[in-house]
Amino acid sequence: MDNPNPILQLKNKISELTATQRKVADYIIKNPVDVAFLTVDQLAGIVGTSTTTIMRLTFSLGYSGYTEFQRGLQEILKNRADPNTRLAANLKDTNRSDLWIRCAENHINNIQSTVEMVSGETLSKVLDMIVSADRIYCTGVRSGLPIAQCLTYGLNRLLGNCDLVHADHFEWTERVHNYTSSDLVIATSFPRYARKVFEYVKMARENNAQVISITDSYSSPLAKYSDFILPCNVGSVAFHNSVIAPMFVADYIISAVAIKVPEKTKQRLNKLDSILKETNYHLT
Repeated sequence: MDNPNPILQLKNKISELTATQRKVADYIIKNPVDVAFLTVDQLAGIVGTSTTTIMRLTFSLGYSGYTEFQRGLQEILKNRADPNTRLAANLKDTNRSDLWIRCAENHINNIQSTVEMVSGETLSKVLDMIVSADRIYCTGVRSGLPIAQCLTYGLNRLLGNCDLVHADHFEWTERVHNYTSSDLVIATSFPRYARKVFEYVKMARENNAQVISITDSYSSPLAKYSDFILPCNVGSVAFHNSVIAPMFVADYIISAVAIKVPEKTKQRLNKLDSILKETNYHLT
C-alpha cells in the first residue's frame, strides 16, 4: 500500500461509499482499537452487515482483503502508542498557558468515559470474585505498577490475603503452577502492553486461577485470558498513559469491598490500628 493509514483513507473516501459501507467505515473510525483485533465475521456481526460488504470496502481502498487492512490498522495503533509519537501529536494542540485546565479536563473525561464503559453488573461480579478468593495476586509494570500497588495495599488491609507480584521478576514462575481456581489475579496493563504481564496472566489462567484485568479496552491482549475486563481511558495531554482513571477504579474496588464485607473490614482495621498504636507508629 502507498498510503499506510487506513483511517485517513476511510475518511477521505467516505462520501463515495454506499450507505452500508459508510456504516462500517463509521464504526471503524470510531472504534479502531477494537476493529484491529476483530475477525471479519465479528465485525460484520457488530455492525449488522455481511462479510462481503466489509471485504468490498477493503478492496475499494486498495487492500488485498480484510487481513491486510487490519494489519495497516494495527500498525497505526502501534505507532500511536509510541511515547514520542503521542508527545509530538499532543504538542501541536497544546497551549502551555491553559495546560493546567486541559490536564484537569482530560482526567475528568477519562474517568467519565471509564464509568460509561463498565456496567454495574460487571462490578458486582468482580466484587464477588474478590471477596470469595482465597488468595489475591495483583500485578503490573511501568504505568500499571502504581495501580497494582494501590490495590495490594488496600485489599490487604481489608482482607489480609493479597500479594504484589512483580511480573518483570521471575519469582512468579516458581509459584504460579500452584495456583488453583480459588486464587485470583488482578492484572493491570496498558499500551504498549508488557509481555511479562501477559505471560504471567496466561500461565495463571492455564493453572485455573481467575483473572480480572484493568486495561484500556476489550481488545487488549489480556482479554483472552480474563474472566472480567475493567476498561479504562488512559489518554494524557503528553506522552504517557495516565493512571488517574485506573486509579479511580482501584479506589472504587477498595471502597466497595470495605462496604460489601463491613464486619470483616472492621475486625481487620481494628487489629491493625491496635498494632500501630502499640508500636507508636504515628506521630500524632
